[in-house]
Amino acid sequence: MVASRSARERKAAAQAGPLARVRIEVGAQEQFVYKISCTECVVKNDRRWSAYRPGEDNGFMAAMDRWTFHLKEKHPGEQAPCLEFLAEAEQRLHERRQQRLQES
Repeated sequence: MVASRSARERKAAAQAGPLARVRIEVGAQEQFVYKISCTECVVKNDRRWSAYRPGEDNGFMAAMDRWTFHLKEKHPGEQAPCLEFLAEAEQRLHERRQQRLQES
């Protein structure tokens, strides 16, 4: 059975921890787009920091990786289940950078 969007949102929110606000929208190609925002960090024009990046991969893993890096850098004392996968997120980032270098 496929999990509903609201069930996926609850699971992602639980993994992201208490500083995160998670929303899932359906993208133009009928895929789930994860939008994780920080309840504490404000960027330009009073907007909350967000893991969502227009035009980039915003699937679960990509968004959660960006959120994990945000937590590590901006909220080092904060605890969240997603931090357990920090090493894997760093490995994926390294692989993406290597792939971009090879493509250019």
